[in-house]
Amino acid sequence: MQFHDHGYVSGDPRVEPAAGVGVDRPEDLPDRVDALIVGAGPAGVTALAQLAQFPNVNARLIERRPDRLAVGQADGIQARSVESFQAFGFANRLTEEAYRIYSMAFWKPDPLEPKHIVRTSLVPDDPQGVSEFPHLIINQARVQDYFAEFAANSPSRATPDYGVEFLGLRVTDRAHHPVDVDVRHTVGPRTGEIRTIQAEYVVGCDGARSSVRDAIGRKLVRQAAMHAWGVMDVLVETDFPDYRTKCAIQSHDGGNILLIPREGGYLTRFYVDLGEVAEDNDGAVRQTPLATVVARANKILHPYSIQVRQVTWWSIYEVGHRLTDKFDNVPADDETRTPRVFIAGDACHTHSAKAGQGMNVSIQDGWNIGWKLGHVLDGRAPATLLHTYSAERQVIAQDLIDFDKEWSTLMATPAEELAEPSSLEEFYVKTFEFPAGFMTQYGPSMLVAEPTHQHLAAGYPIGKRFKSALVNRVADTVPIHLGHHARADGRWRIYVFADASSPGIGPVNDLAAWLETDPASPLKAHTPPDLDIDAYFDVKVIYQQRFEDVDLRLVPRVFLPRAGKRSLVNWEKVYATEDGQDIFEEREIDCGGAVIVVRPDQYVANVVPLTATEELATFFDGIFIQSRSSR
Repeated sequence: MQFHDHGYVSGDPRVEPAAGVGVDRPEDLPDRVDALIVGAGPAGVTALAQLAQFPNVNARLIERRPDRLAVGQADGIQARSVESFQAFGFANRLTEEAYRIYSMAFWKPDPLEPKHIVRTSLVPDDPQGVSEFPHLIINQARVQDYFAEFAANSPSRATPDYGVEFLGLRVTDRAHHPVDVDVRHTVGPRTGEIRTIQAEYVVGCDGARSSVRDAIGRKLVRQAAMHAWGVMDVLVETDFPDYRTKCAIQSHDGGNILLIPREGGYLTRFYVDLGEVAEDNDGAVRQTPLATVVARANKILHPYSIQVRQVTWWSIYEVGHRLTDKFDNVPADDETRTPRVFIAGDACHTHSAKAGQGMNVSIQDGWNIGWKLGHVLDGRAPATLLHTYSAERQVIAQDLIDFDKEWSTLMATPAEELAEPSSLEEFYVKTFEFPAGFMTQYGPSMLVAEPTHQHLAAGYPIGKRFKSALVNRVADTVPIHLGHHARADGRWRIYVFADASSPGIGPVNDLAAWLETDPASPLKAHTPPDLDIDAYFDVKVIYQQRFEDVDLRLVPRVFLPRAGKRSLVNWEKVYATEDGQDIFEEREIDCGGAVIVVRPDQYVANVVPLTATEELATFFDGIFIQSRSSR
């Protein structure tokens, strides 16, 4: 963590100086906002947290609940989400609270006594080591608390407006703040008051029964039969030996349980399969009593049993694979209109509980739309950028639903009907990267380049997330994960992987001079002159030499920029290798070097040679608006 750049900080360094709309931020919801987020679920709080890093953007989040969420339905945190938490500054703290999944046990009917279950395998949770971050289990409410804390500590000092209910919206033809949003206060002295808020953009994160989605005429289309689950967080007395291990349990009659140990050492969540729901059920399954769920669990667990000592939360809910055809209010065949209303999370896609995707996908939705709205509202990028939100996230949601269907079908299939006894376990291991969130790959667009130079960095596929690796920070010799230094601050990352030349000579020196002085450089063309040179673009260099062989006196100034009102040198942008920690080898980076461009949400946007300055300039010119004046 870096601080003191604006002067000595004696308090909590996570609390950034207030700026822009964060100075004297009004406590009451104003009549006019730049971005109005509806719903304080995972997608909503993530979008708010990202927008809070843009101090000139007035973003507000309304939530009809009177206060923060106390108990959430979601609990599974995939490794890709924990990577994201690192950027928002709370991965370590959340990991300390959470239950960490190392293995998954598979239980099936005993071939000799089919009414009994037996453990058939125990597989590692991350068999291929795809991330340095773990798979966690923690209450959704805590995740949302951390995002809310980040937003409140950001320059904009953003906090949710609780006790405000969304009623409806209309997109007008006004040039500015064209969306009229009707809301009603549900708590406090203004209870019952109906108001109209004018917004530049609206993001609906209000769940599977989204009123925002209804207001723009989008519908969740069912792609498979609805399935009912009895879900309970319980403290129990049990003789089941894997009570504190994540388990997929299949019984002789096809019923199954997904057992998820919870944080704290005693609490466990049971997802108890209640079967498919008929079209004409009309919600009747939600009347299933808790006693029926417990009895069903004991039937599946036989010969083991549970005696419930306390139920901290339980619910019956129906989940199906559902998806909207588009995630904004503009028809698919109309690229001329600017999207003004967006939907995210469960408002536009739902999944079964078995793949544990709901909260994780929603977080990525929120981050995706958050940084893009920030760029547009802050004047960095044109509004055409916003078309990429639906284009990117709708495809990913469909891919996840396809995976979810296959996994859910396998889990629901009686063991004797599987092609092989180990089919379920083999599918889990083979496809681990998908549910962990690492198979997302965005296609070419204004934000993602064609893979023309992919061979220069085969380990960083364009369109996929930037996979971190250990390097040594030259200034203090500390080994550090390169990706862990990137914060969710709305900036783009430009990683310059050097050729074999020593610092001060070769193509890296030429590139550095161009970045620092040429009018076509993104640092010159797109960064306002009154801001620090790295305000929009975080440029780092990684040398092939060992860290002790890199002389900082010879490193170009663009990699040692001055920042803050005291114009202090940032020493943490120069890296090198160490024996056994060669990022060039691990990520298959060409010995001739390469430039890797990474988006604010950690996805690789481009790979170019060190000499491709014109190509680099053209790429950023297609995204950013020319700065008001050159630096």
